[in-house]
Parts: sequence; structure tokens; C-alpha cells
Amino acid sequence: MSKLNKKSEEFLYAYHNNASPTGFESPGQKLWIEHIKPYVDECHLDTYGTAYGVINPGKDYKVVIEAHADEIAWYVNHISDTGFINVIRNGGSDHVIATSKKVNIHTDKGIVEGVFGWPAIHTRKGKDAQLSPKLENIFVDVGAKDKEEVLAMGIHVGCVITYPDKFGILNDRYYVGRALDNRMGGFCIAEVARLLKENGDKLPYTLYVVNAVQEEIGLRGAEMIANHIKPDVAIVTDVTHDTNTPLLNPKKLGDTKAGEGPSLTYAPAVQNNLLKLIIDTAEKNEIPFQRAASSRSTGTDTDAFAYSGSGVASALISIPLRYMHTTVEMAHKDDVDNVTKLIYETLKCIEKNHNFKYF
Repeated sequence: MSKLNKKSEEFLYAYHNNASPTGFESPGQKLWIEHIKPYVDECHLDTYGTAYGVINPGKDYKVVIEAHADEIAWYVNHISDTGFINVIRNGGSDHVIATSKKVNIHTDKGIVEGVFGWPAIHTRKGKDAQLSPKLENIFVDVGAKDKEEVLAMGIHVGCVITYPDKFGILNDRYYVGRALDNRMGGFCIAEVARLLKENGDKLPYTLYVVNAVQEEIGLRGAEMIANHIKPDVAIVTDVTHDTNTPLLNPKKLGDTKAGEGPSLTYAPAVQNNLLKLIIDTAEKNEIPFQRAASSRSTGTDTDAFAYSGSGVASALISIPLRYMHTTVEMAHKDDVDNVTKLIYETLKCIEKNHNFKYF
């Protein structure tokens, strides 16, 4: 594991500790743009908040490296007369982990703190003994006496709700936090931009360093920015499941383990010649990697780029992640480092007007 410089380390913590749920990513995007500004020639923002930096602008051949910026969250959906709040998902939020968690409700007046309440175990007897969290029965308590008091706090239907859990390090080996999916990818591509700048690398094409919005609800930000940039190549980084933790089946989910390197995916959306270039680059630079397969879509922004326009040569480099879509997502430090290295080294292997066609 290569040691982070102080600026990168400070950004890593600040970026992971900000709240940027789907549709409301601008706080994190501001942090990300400010961080990459010294490493790129231009910075831009599209209408829905996708942020990107441009290196070596003006070339005909265009390459994208991309991550997504949004985290899963909740929306206020109903406020009862007695002051309790029912929710709906904003992205793939897991109702099973919600109960007894603290939350932040984002309002025009600022953050209002609350909790996901749950009946005490002593009260769950008889037919209620097997009571379990479901989307229709979880609720938020902000300590209000009635609906009028909730409204007076600035809370209304449509307010977004996030968890306040902070980013940290476990056993000096794992990064832990609530939104490594996919802020860690955003960190990696920012590090690639830093390395290119600090090492004085000259690319024969224009590079777009893209942090897209709204991936968690259907790759929407990537769709928009792909149609705007119209790249020739896209290398996407996201997270994938570490399938070697309890309760998961590697035979069904693929055999991927945190700490053993980036995961490279075979899938219809992945352009095989680009994937081969990435694999060759990994082997040449002795960067460990793992292999995975997706029978149809990858479920990542790779699909949005690959199938945009007349087709874009696209590939997916994933960070193995434990406990995805919880508040304790875990990624191995070495994997994060090696994802950054692999993207960086691959970019140096892409030639001017590189032809990825099969024949």
C-alpha cells in the first residue's frame, strides 16, 4: 500500500463524511471539484450535478474514467398525526438495517436529528414475536408531540434522510463507512488525476475525469454525461461484493475477496479488447486482480456508457466491498490503491486514436 499524501488523506475523510444522497449530490460534488482542480485543465458541472475535470482538452479522441457520487438514502413519505414519519427508499436502502439507527433529516432550516424506532424485545410476544423490519413498518421518530411540531421543524414530504455514520479505518487494513459505494471510486479517479499531474504524464487524447450522479436509481447521470461527452473509451470504477463473508455463496455470486486485487468483469457491455489491455497492463505492472462475470448487465455505469451513442468501448474495474448498502461498508486499503494504479497505468497504454475494434 502506497502512503497517501496529506491532501489526499484529508480529502478522503471529508469526502466520505459528507452527505450526498441521490438527487442531492451537490455538497460532495463541490468537495470533489475543489480537490481535483489543481490536477486538471478544466472543471465542469452538468444540469443535474455530474461533475467532471478535463485533462488535455480539445483532442478528437476522448477517454473517460468514471465513478458515481451518490449514496443511498430515504425520503420522508408520510407524517402521522402523532408525529411519526414513514419513509420510502431513495436508491437501494436496506430496511433490515434501519431500526435503531440515528438519522439526519435534511431541511431548508438545516439538519433535524431523528432515529428509526423499533418496539422493545419485551413487547414482541405471541403473534408479534417474529416481527421484523419491513419497508411498510419502519418509522422515524424526531421526538415531536404531533404532526404540527414536525412541520414546524421544517420537515415535509420529500425531505431526504441520511445516516450520520462516519468514515474510519479498521485494524489498519480496511476503510469503513456508510458510502464507500461509490465515494471510494470517486477518490480513486481523483488520485489518478493527481498522479498524472504530479508525474508529468502527457496523454495523446483528452481525458475526462467524471463523477456522475444518480447511479443508484438507474445509471441516470452516466446516461446524460455519456451523451454529452460522446467518448471513444470509458473505464468505469465501482464496487462489487466480497463474497467470502458469512451468509454469501461464491458459487452463485462469484468468488471475489477483499484484499486480493481489483475485480475485472466479463460482460456483454465490456469491450473485450479494452479488457485485454487492462489485464495485460495489470500483469505487466504486477498489479493483482480478480475476475468476475455478469450474464447480462453489469448493474453499473459501464452499461450506460457502453450503450450510449453508437457504442463506446467500455470496461469495469471494481473494488471488492463487504456489506454493501449498509453503514459499515468495508474496502481493503490495498484494493483501493491497486484500483488507482491499474487505471493510471492503463491510461498510459491507450494510444492516440486507439482502435479497439475486433477485426
